[in-house]
Amino acid sequence: MLTTAAQLATTPAQLLPARELMAFTLASHILLVPFGVALPFITLLMHHRGLRRNDPVALQLARRWSAVMAVQFAIGVITGTVLSFEFGLLWPGMMGRWGDVFGLGFGVEAWAFFLEAVLIAVYLYGWRRLKPWTHFWLALPLPPAALMGAFGIIAANSWMNTPQGFRLDAQGNPVDVDVRQAVFTPMFGPEYWHFVVAMFLTAGYVVAGVYAVGWLRGRRDRYHRLGFTLPFTVAAILTPVQFMLGDSAARAVFHKQPVKFAAMEIVWKTDTHVPEYMFGRLNSGGSVSGGLKIPQLDSILAGFEPSTQVTGLTSVPAADRPTVVQATIAHWAFDLMVTIGSLLILLALWYAWSWWRHRDNPRGRWFYRCAAVAGVACLFTVECGWITTEVGRQPWIVYRHMRVSEAVTPTQAAGLWTMLGIVMAVYVVVLGAFLAVVLKMRIRWRIADEGSATRRAALPPETDTPYGPRGEPEPAITGAGPGTRSDRDSGGAS
Repeated sequence: MLTTAAQLATTPAQLLPARELMAFTLASHILLVPFGVALPFITLLMHHRGLRRNDPVALQLARRWSAVMAVQFAIGVITGTVLSFEFGLLWPGMMGRWGDVFGLGFGVEAWAFFLEAVLIAVYLYGWRRLKPWTHFWLALPLPPAALMGAFGIIAANSWMNTPQGFRLDAQGNPVDVDVRQAVFTPMFGPEYWHFVVAMFLTAGYVVAGVYAVGWLRGRRDRYHRLGFTLPFTVAAILTPVQFMLGDSAARAVFHKQPVKFAAMEIVWKTDTHVPEYMFGRLNSGGSVSGGLKIPQLDSILAGFEPSTQVTGLTSVPAADRPTVVQATIAHWAFDLMVTIGSLLILLALWYAWSWWRHRDNPRGRWFYRCAAVAGVACLFTVECGWITTEVGRQPWIVYRHMRVSEAVTPTQAAGLWTMLGIVMAVYVVVLGAFLAVVLKMRIRWRIADEGSATRRAALPPETDTPYGPRGEPEPAITGAGPGTRSDRDSGGAS
């Protein structure tokens, strides 16, 4: 703790508020990313099922999910744009010096945002206005566009973790940039696939969790069954895949960023036969307090044998490694991510066992309780993954080339703290508005499903402006005035 305090005393005063501002906006934005990356694919999967099987329930689910997808995308644009500005405003040292090397990733991500906006608009407007299969095929580029956005962001982040594709001149400035090497760094493959599968897995469990809650509340119709089964099946299939990809990504960190790996596993001294600590807290002298110690397991996980040498934190000077507090934070985030992933494998096996034995979903309430919690747990692991990635790399913003303190803005700390307060207030309003809109849509969809003509007539009628997908128009309600139409909204969640 004294070492941490000493290091903070030697850093610029604006470093802490700049990091807190970046951390808050990133933590807020990352909660929306799984739906931006994976919800288009899940929606089109349901859409295809509806067209192929002439299934009106599947088409209704696809229409409703597309409306949620559009609202989420609008909010994601806001939070993502703020992050883009923060890179330049908070870290001008990094962008000014290294922007020409790794900036292509941000350009790719910007183009992906543009394409997604156009494609989502076409998809929403096309419901009941285009021929069914024409509408579907026009929306098919949506998932690749979402993956392209993830490609750009992960390319930039993986370069920050394993920078390459340049040469430094006599003044220490990067020259002779090789774009291909700068994009496809050693950490790009493991980080990209681990991230993408995490997004699909998370979106699947979150969407399925909505219908699991409906099942627990007694809504056992086919609408809730199908709304649960398809996204949960996608997530269950990907869960063991993600576990293997996560193991591969951790091993890549072991080889390419050994000091970060030491922080993730709170390894103090370089040694063989290194034990694995589940949780626990690293002390300044290298001892570990609490946690579960498993002898030799860390070396076995890193190199498949107990004699594998694991690099410790003390292999580099204190100024070039995470502090004991940062190492403990990265370690806990990593262990929580692994623990939740292991529990999700058990949930997926429970689901697979039921289908193998009974060709049906599990019927016990405990399964649906676990399924309802799984989505929230996945969002938590997404946060843990980014904490592991960013905190474990400290004190470097560009690994072994530029420290975070060298990249930070010269803006006074007081101004940054004020900005943090403003951003937090704005985000509360924006995310609150997002939830309010989704809940309003949910209420309208519930009323439509219950078939209450009286309650629908009390709601404001829609205009001809295409606000998301709408179902078949219904006959006018008896007694309605001229020009009044019934609520045609059929697009949602449980």
